[in-house]
Amino acid sequence: MNEVAAAMAPEEEHGLPDKRQVAASFSRAAASYDAVAELQRTVGSALIERLPRTLMPARWLDLGSGTGHFSRILASRFPAGEGVALDIAEGMLRHARPQGGASAFIAGDAECLPLREASVDLVFSSLALQWCEEFSSVLSEAKRVLRPGGVFAFSSLCSGTLQELRDSWQAVDGFAHVNRFRPLSAYQQHCAASGLRVERLEVEPEVLHFAELRQLTSELKALGAHNLNPGRPGGLTGRARIRALIDAYERFRTPSGLPATYQVVYGVLRKELT
Repeated sequence: MNEVAAAMAPEEEHGLPDKRQVAASFSRAAASYDAVAELQRTVGSALIERLPRTLMPARWLDLGSGTGHFSRILASRFPAGEGVALDIAEGMLRHARPQGGASAFIAGDAECLPLREASVDLVFSSLALQWCEEFSSVLSEAKRVLRPGGVFAFSSLCSGTLQELRDSWQAVDGFAHVNRFRPLSAYQQHCAASGLRVERLEVEPEVLHFAELRQLTSELKALGAHNLNPGRPGGLTGRARIRALIDAYERFRTPSGLPATYQVVYGVLRKELT
């Protein structure tokens, strides 16, 4: 499919970025990530608050652990438990390991977990699973590695994320410059068919504000979350197009600044006891 055709196709029909590109991008961003990870900390903290109050895992997995920020929080919250930090980006693991938090740091894929069946009581994953092509495989793997009664808690992104930036680029050249994410309906369908009991599944918008557009684009780059779409436009972006993009985005300005809206999906699922 050429770029023009790709840009015109429905969002949910697009493939997600290649995992090797995702891993390389986030590995490069390891050193800069925490300094600009306001959204990630907000969303991960909200996911922590959604964990069942009675949950006391003997062993937990931080899936897509990144710099290990939430591995350390999980270790503090569950001091009697043993933790495993797993990420596809080895650069993130190298950055996280010296800071502790988990008992083991493992490079691995959420769609094919290198863990034994029924080996953990909690799978915690915040803002990582939007990069997985087959969410049904993620759910299947979570169910496999969870012990009976165990919990899979995740946050992810769905379509409508960064819609202001998407609409602004659409006004400039019609190409897909913004990462695409699956629709909420796909999360609902996959969770319903997972064999796990859905205790909660909801979407909440999180809005960040920036004084200038370049602050948003610089943050996305520092996070390793800049455009990773397959078929994305190549080459340099000329000054005229950047000027046009800035002008288009200014239409969204509020008294708080330029908004960047993230549509965040929160899910808490449990493996049945029998």
